[in-house]
Order: sequence, then C-alpha cells, then structure tokens
Amino acid sequence: MLPAELHRRYWRKTLVVTALLLLVWFAATFGIAYFARFLDFRFFGWPFSFWMGAQGALMIYCLIVGFYAWYMNRLDAEHGAADEDD
Repeated sequence: MLPAELHRRYWRKTLVVTALLLLVWFAATFGIAYFARFLDFRFFGWPFSFWMGAQGALMIYCLIVGFYAWYMNRLDAEHGAADEDD
C-alpha cells in the first residue's frame, strides 16, 4: 500500500475516534446538566444529576483520556509511527 494511503487511513481513524470521544464528552458534560430535572433518582445516596456533576463526569473525563492514549499508542504501532523508545 502506498504511504499516502496509509497516512490517509491513519488520520481517518484518528478523526473518527476523536469525534466519538468528543460526543461522549459532550453527553457527559451538557447532556447530564440539560436533563438533570428528569434524572431524579438516587445513586450512592445522592441525586444522580448531582453525583454526575460532582464525581461521575470527572471519572468519564479520565476514562476518555486513558482510552485515547491507549488507542493512539496502538494505532501508532499499527501504522509504524510509534516512538522507538517504547
């Protein structure tokens, strides 16, 4: 396969995973706040919307960062763009 085609596939996969993770971020940040009135049930003794705003969203952000780092390291290795140190 031509290097230009490999480069195009690499960036296509990068853009797709970035868009999906931004969608998760948007849902965790704005979706919970927008629908807070309807999310009125107890979760660990607190209203779910309050818990998501105080703790849950932070955990989701950490999971997004961790998944992105793992995925991009794997994608770099797959396309030969990984650091030689690792």
